[in-house]
Amino acid sequence: MAHRVSPTDRIRGHIDELFASDRPLPEILEEVARLGAQLLMQAALEAEVTEFLGRDRYQRAAACEDARPGARNGYREVTVKTTAGPVEMARPKLRGTSEAFASRLFGAHVTKTNALESLVIASFVRGLPVRDVEAALAEALGDQAAISKSTVSAICQQIKDEYEAWAQRRLDEVKLDYLFLDASFFKMHPGSPSEPVLAAWGITTSGKPAFIGLGPGTGESFDAWKDFLTDLSGRGLASPLLIISDGAPGLIGAIEQVYPKALRQRCLIHRCRNLLAKTPAGMQAEVKDAYWKLFDTEELNTPPGPRLVELVDARIDQFAERYRGTYPAAVKILLTDREGLTAYLRFPAEHHHRIRHSNFIERTFGETRRRVKVIGRLPGETSCLTLVWAVLDRASRGWRGLTMTADGLRLLQDLRRSLLEPPRQLRPRTITSAQPGDRPETVSTVA
Repeated sequence: MAHRVSPTDRIRGHIDELFASDRPLPEILEEVARLGAQLLMQAALEAEVTEFLGRDRYQRAAACEDARPGARNGYREVTVKTTAGPVEMARPKLRGTSEAFASRLFGAHVTKTNALESLVIASFVRGLPVRDVEAALAEALGDQAAISKSTVSAICQQIKDEYEAWAQRRLDEVKLDYLFLDASFFKMHPGSPSEPVLAAWGITTSGKPAFIGLGPGTGESFDAWKDFLTDLSGRGLASPLLIISDGAPGLIGAIEQVYPKALRQRCLIHRCRNLLAKTPAGMQAEVKDAYWKLFDTEELNTPPGPRLVELVDARIDQFAERYRGTYPAAVKILLTDREGLTAYLRFPAEHHHRIRHSNFIERTFGETRRRVKVIGRLPGETSCLTLVWAVLDRASRGWRGLTMTADGLRLLQDLRRSLLEPPRQLRPRTITSAQPGDRPETVSTVA
């Protein structure tokens, strides 16, 4: 009878139906990810109830001597809040018990979970053999929480295939105004320290966010970043107008070599941290406040462009004059690569607070690290990249773009013409007069 089918079996049935359907693969993966989380959490909750009562579903005799009195009495629908959205669960109702049941994994009311969601994603894409994935899930959640071998194998392989196709796709149709670059470190090889994963995302000419690239790096070296950016360029990614990054020398050098026409913005948040690291603790609040006032341009009432850059440069000079005597090391940090601190001021004012730092992708990387924390070291480079991609790809669907106003679009078009499509230079060409004895006439022509 239908009502005798357990919630976990119903979810397994839904997953099997999905893989048997003709729906597009991205839709199937998204739905399987949601159902997979639901299945693991439901199975874990059922296993806890079995342990609490000392007997399985429909089992009358106790399985252990210290079994508690009571029995299952149907289910109550509840919603678990996860970082990926709400997940519906069936919480078992109990009657005749001598004490109230409280889930160790979810708490008394089963309303919020983060650790299990991390475990779900990690188990799906960590790239271990199927039996190891099942063993890891069973160890964490109990034997009843293990997913069938066919389901685990299908999910892992499908996500890997999706990542590989994404990593090799052409980028000719992607036109960016802004490109953000950053790296985050993960443990992926036995006996080795954390290693960087390089990432790129951007804002298109229509103001839409776009997840561009992901790749391994042997340190944040010039060669690693150059190879990463050369791959993007080789797959058709044209130069953006502005590239936002931290101040790693290797990264800066790679940007200037692969995309020399783009302006470069140094992350103001990273530079502030560098500045405060050279400032005594008792003065950091004052220096930090003075630093951010340098870039508060609302009161200047000046449109974006070279004049606004000049006004902020003058403020930087005043800051240096004020603090050079007491904190020379901090002032030296500020004046190093000062041109990179003001490049964003040439762009639309409504974009300034989003394009003057790379903190956005740092927050997304933080979410990725939180999710992989439950499994410690990732078993290999491929598994690490697949997992990071799976999390960032899902997160990118919720990223906010930028508002494009008429004035802003005109400014961006002007910048594109001046930076990426400059007028062709004129060169002299000599035309000899038809009259014998006349001096050659030199005129300027378009090269």
